[in-house]
Amino acid sequence: MYHPNMFESHHMFDMTPKSTSDNDLGITGSREDDFETKSGAEVTTENPSGEELQDPNQRPNKKKRYHRHTQRQIQELESFFKECPHPDDKQRKELSRDLNLEPLQVKFWFQNKRTQMKAQSERHENQILKSDNDKLRAENNRYKEALSNATCPNCGGPAAIGEMSFDEQHLRIENARLREEIDRISAIAAKYVGKPLGSSFAPLAIHAPSRSLDLEVGNFGNQTGFGGEMYGTGDILRSVSIPSDTDKPIIVELAVAAMEELVRMAQAVDPLWVSTDNSVEILNEEEYFRTFPRGIGPKPLGLRSEASRESAVVIMNHINLVEILMDVNQWSCVFSGIVSRALTLEVLSTGVAGNYNGALQVMTAEFQVPSPLVPTRENYFVRYCKQHSDGSWAVVDVSLDSLRPSTPILRTRRRPSGCLIQELPNGYSKVTWIEHMEVDDRSVHNMYRPLVHSGLAFGAKRWVATLERQCERLASSMASNIPGDLSVITSPEGRKSMLKLAERMVMSFCSGVGASTAHAWTTMSTTGSDDVRVMTRKSMDDPGRPPGIVLSAATSFWIPVAPKRVFDFLRDENSRKEWDILSNGGMVQEMAHIANGHEPGNCVSLLRVNSGNASQSNMLILQESCTDASGSYVIYAPVDIVAMNVVLSGGDPDYVALLPSGFAILPDGSVGGGDGSHQEVASSTSFGSCGGSLLTVAFQILVDSVPTAKLSLGSVATVNSLIKCTVERIKAAVACDNGGAGGA
Repeated sequence: MYHPNMFESHHMFDMTPKSTSDNDLGITGSREDDFETKSGAEVTTENPSGEELQDPNQRPNKKKRYHRHTQRQIQELESFFKECPHPDDKQRKELSRDLNLEPLQVKFWFQNKRTQMKAQSERHENQILKSDNDKLRAENNRYKEALSNATCPNCGGPAAIGEMSFDEQHLRIENARLREEIDRISAIAAKYVGKPLGSSFAPLAIHAPSRSLDLEVGNFGNQTGFGGEMYGTGDILRSVSIPSDTDKPIIVELAVAAMEELVRMAQAVDPLWVSTDNSVEILNEEEYFRTFPRGIGPKPLGLRSEASRESAVVIMNHINLVEILMDVNQWSCVFSGIVSRALTLEVLSTGVAGNYNGALQVMTAEFQVPSPLVPTRENYFVRYCKQHSDGSWAVVDVSLDSLRPSTPILRTRRRPSGCLIQELPNGYSKVTWIEHMEVDDRSVHNMYRPLVHSGLAFGAKRWVATLERQCERLASSMASNIPGDLSVITSPEGRKSMLKLAERMVMSFCSGVGASTAHAWTTMSTTGSDDVRVMTRKSMDDPGRPPGIVLSAATSFWIPVAPKRVFDFLRDENSRKEWDILSNGGMVQEMAHIANGHEPGNCVSLLRVNSGNASQSNMLILQESCTDASGSYVIYAPVDIVAMNVVLSGGDPDYVALLPSGFAILPDGSVGGGDGSHQEVASSTSFGSCGGSLLTVAFQILVDSVPTAKLSLGSVATVNSLIKCTVERIKAAVACDNGGAGGA
């Protein structure tokens, strides 16, 4: 056997086999691993044991020029190699002098040592890559087998999803899955792209990828203090499970087919979409099933089809829009009036090339109207994002309810819905939104049924109007040319903190006013026609809410006044004393405000009540009013003057305790009908053009500062009387004429 650790040229002695220790370097390998040839003229060898190589044919009296390496020499060389595998000439000379070796011996020892280490590392990496490749090949075979045995969930026959190239999509997701899995092993696998996050689901505030927008005002980010019994997602988690491995190929197919359908529907004209006199586009259902015969199957019995399309130009670039739609926290925040709860159950693909192109997420969400009289619509769906060859982006949702074997009676199903985003100059984008649902809405209160059937409650018009308003809110809050009025907050830090506080207030109000299944509303027995619903919760260890028992009360009613007039009346500080019982008839003065868009009513205000009550001398009112084409809100909360001074100075607003109350104003979806029996119309009407308004009043009141205390019936009766009195005051104030609220 060769002994490769004697540093001697091949012309200085004969290399003949000798039985001795193979390698004292501690590295196992073949003989070829222990050699390095230099220019084809010299072979460097090295004997880790330090023994001489001897040729039995050599004459005994021949003088040996080299001695074997001692144990000390080997230890010193090994120690130096750990610190510096590539010594320079000066270091080699110092080593040779210290170890009594020739510099050439030291040089060749380091060369061979590096070769051995490299060979060992490559063998190890090859074994791991081979094992990983076998694992992926086996998984790919399981996917192919699952696809070959896939059946249609509706008819039980072989599955056939559209005219598409599933292999291309599947390979893209497989490639995305490979990168992180193999990058953890070796940088050799850098040619792969992205991978899914695994099978564990994330809670609402922990999901991937984390790509929150870096916006100056801090909008659309995670909301601290936004959780607890009232706003939790526990029951959603209990009712929806993560998709199984056998379901994932079917989910991919559904997502690809849904994307194709969404793009075609966004670009189609007559006869698929029919325009009404009000320029509202209605889906021709017969033409739809003729154009998309496969889809997700026929409409289930008992469900009503609801489809609409809306387009608008918004003041936000396409990249930020995509991030908002693909980040569940930002999406829930921007559309807080529509999305009461949302959760990402699993991320099947994070996308490629560092963006959301190809991202695939399994989600569940609950959609609401701001009234306890309209049941929410809960959907289990997959969301798919794709960038098309023309540079446009599309985000599509499609229901996965057919994959749930224990699904209860189906009350809502989401056919391909979403939006197409096209980039425009100067940071603008054109958004085409499609909402296509199949619902059982028989439990909707009669007062809200015309609104729901008009498409304004859950349709594309409401999504687009909300997006337009939120984009304007962000753009206005980041503006630098702020006028110098005394009541306008010009400090960037103060504006940022106050807007963040107002945003939390709006989200808290919207999450607590609807008919979410997370809420346990109790209807109070009343003598009038307006039922008051109450709900209690305990607030503990939440710096954003006062500790104790919080009582929420809400009621909805119809008034024969146009929504815009109702909105102007409620947001005007000069008319507040006519309905706000807690102000005790005192005058209300606006101390500061921040404009949120081109509409005069879209603003955040800080109000002061000039009351004779000494207990209210240190209290201010934070109010946000907003309006768009689908409805409007006036939301307010009492705040401490000391805490607001901190916020206006740029301090952290998360520790300001809030209990928001307010109003949600919606068009009634009908024409005429001053007596409350409004006539339903098939097409939606614009905000302010209806004959009447649907007004929801909601209060939150701390009835006991001790969280463990029991709620008394007297507290419930007090809140009930308070909300009923407020409703009567509002009705009386706007009843002076049919629409004269603006002058009340």
